[in-house]
Amino acid sequence: MKGTSTYSPLTVEAAKLLGGNVRLGRRQRRWTVAELAERVGVSEATMLKVEHGDPGVRLGIAFEAAALVGVPLFSEDGSRRALETARIEDRLAVLPQRVRQPLEPDDDF
Repeated sequence: MKGTSTYSPLTVEAAKLLGGNVRLGRRQRRWTVAELAERVGVSEATMLKVEHGDPGVRLGIAFEAAALVGVPLFSEDGSRRALETARIEDRLAVLPQRVRQPLEPDDDF
């Protein structure tokens, strides 16, 4: 059984914004929900969840739908995305691989 998740208002708002943009892009292309769902490889019910901004939909599905209807997710310039990716990788390289919680000092003498 799946657990229920509580999403922040920002997450809910972002999911609805992305879903609305997917719906707009689909309608501008004059595609039905069924046509877009088939192109993404999901059911119509899942595609409707994307369009309604359900934050429980897998990220890859939402991004694929957005890409197919022309919703820009990041920079449309491939070289710019590559630069941003390299920048993130450089920053991650100087950080520890694991994050550990600091130990509580044992001051019970």
